[in-house]
Amino acid sequence: MKLYTSHRAPNPRRVRWVMAEKGIEDVELVEVDIMVGAHKTPEYRARVGVPHVPSLTLDDGTTISESVAIGRYLEALYPEPNLFGRDAREQAIVEMWTRRCEFYLANPIMLNVRLTHPALAAIESHQQPQVADYNKLSAERFMKTLDRHLADREFISLDRFTIADIVAVVGLDFARLVKYRPPEEFTHLARWLEACRARPAAKAGA
Repeated sequence: MKLYTSHRAPNPRRVRWVMAEKGIEDVELVEVDIMVGAHKTPEYRARVGVPHVPSLTLDDGTTISESVAIGRYLEALYPEPNLFGRDAREQAIVEMWTRRCEFYLANPIMLNVRLTHPALAAIESHQQPQVADYNKLSAERFMKTLDRHLADREFISLDRFTIADIVAVVGLDFARLVKYRPPEEFTHLARWLEACRARPAAKAGA
């Protein structure tokens, strides 16, 4: 298998983090230079279907894109440690929080970065500061929700680390490109974030 990844983009880090948590070492990593448009070439788009990273090409030629979908596939092959839920109940809870963290936190905060960072103008042809500000405020509204949610729990979805935590941390870490930090009053969020960043796999996935 080959994972087409980029250390300049946040979503591929989700997959590398999943691989690090599970100790997966038999997937070849292929770096894609998104700053020169390597993800937009006819060859890449013909194989993946969209100009996005990451993508995972299987030995039979099948290609899977979207980071959470790739993570699910890897979990089926390497079930431990479990990151997506062990039974129907857990899987539904993990899915619920993963989607919330992606839609209401990761995507808005990543858009804020993409629409404001000068270096990213190469891939964002129309950066719009007002849209960036709206997305930051939207993400912070969900941070307030997460802060309350984390007041009496260690992790976001279950009593252990899951893909929901990965999605949320990677989104927040990407915002460090613009020197962004969550508001200081979100103390529970800060405690959770520090604990997740301290995991050995967090560094391996970076």
